[in-house]
Amino acid sequence: MSLQYDYLYLLKFNGLRYIFSPKINQHYENLKKILGTTILLITIPFILSLSTARDYVEERVVNIKKILCNDFDDVKHLKDQQNFSKWATLDPNQKTLYNGTDGTIGFIFSWKGNDELGEGVQEIIGIIDRERIDYELWFIKPFESRSVAFITTTLLNDNATLVKWNFVGKMNNPMKVLLLIMNMGKW
Repeated sequence: MSLQYDYLYLLKFNGLRYIFSPKINQHYENLKKILGTTILLITIPFILSLSTARDYVEERVVNIKKILCNDFDDVKHLKDQQNFSKWATLDPNQKTLYNGTDGTIGFIFSWKGNDELGEGVQEIIGIIDRERIDYELWFIKPFESRSVAFITTTLLNDNATLVKWNFVGKMNNPMKVLLLIMNMGKW
């Protein structure tokens, strides 16, 4: 019986001889493609994150047909905000803690909810009565970050108030790639 070498490749490397069949060579080619694709999937988001801004800003404006006095009290008290906050609806069973006097500088509201709501802390850091309230937010889960937000109220006429909510945050590498694909406005 004679050996047939037509389907074998001989490779000499470091003085040793290796014999590869086309089938093994095909596996090697597939492995190179998988490895190349994996490297691209890792490096492209990293390169994109280098060219993406770290900061993001969200703003909402609504015209409310109420007088300014009542509207500012509604937004000044963090406990009252739970009545109209979209975030509060994400987990009706969330655990909340309050520390201090609501509606005053230094009041702290913390929450812990399901995976969609996450966990965090919100503190009132500034108030201009009947005009503006400033907050600092610490998000703990699903990812850690610190942000600032404010709500302003402006009397438009005797029956209407303009309420403006503004949120400014930062994301670091590699999380800031999410800013390219995530619509912060949907929150």
